Amino acid sequence: MSTKGLLVILSGPSGSGKDTVLDCVHKRDIPIQRSVSMTTRAKRDGEIDGVDYYFVTKEYFEKQIKDKNMLESALYSSNYYGTPKGPIDRWLAENKTVVLKIEVQGAEKIKKIYPDSVSIFIMPPSMQILEKRLRGRDTDSEESIRMRMDAALGEMQCAEKYDYVVFNDVLEDTVDDICAIIKAEKFKSSRMKKSVREVIKNA
Repeated sequence: MSTKGLLVILSGPSGSGKDTVLDCVHKRDIPIQRSVSMTTRAKRDGEIDGVDYYFVTKEYFEKQIKDKNMLESALYSSNYYGTPKGPIDRWLAENKTVVLKIEVQGAEKIKKIYPDSVSIFIMPPSMQILEKRLRGRDTDSEESIRMRMDAALGEMQCAEKYDYVVFNDVLEDTVDDICAIIKAEKFKSSRMKKSVREVIKNA
């Protein structure tokens, strides 16, 4: 049994399938707590405020930064994205596995604050497939798609900084890989010290 919460950092370019992968992981036998990020971008069709993101104004977001209520924040494609700090600390204290979906700009900051966190980068099989997925959403303008494709190249150059890199080609295989990483990390010796010492103490 693990005696401390696990923070999983999940990143990848827009269109790499992060949300779909997380939805599938959530249905498996691994209970996860998905962190809800805050953003100033417009809500897409089907998205729910407080579930997919906290959709706020630029002025509100900037006030949260000023009041130091954000764990990290970044400006991406002309919109702010960030993570409220309070819920993360509370869930980790409750021994939950918390999955934090963030952009690469914020991942490095999170890793410094939580050095025992686990970082996973989801890669698309190719740039051609990534573009096809973005266009398949039918929610972005041509200019937005080009901006996201350009941003993706920069993000993928950061993949080697992550603990794990998983290619999202076949969805079920990708979900299997993410679940395997979480299971293995929860039983690392560094996370099990307290349980091991308790057994020895009560021998």
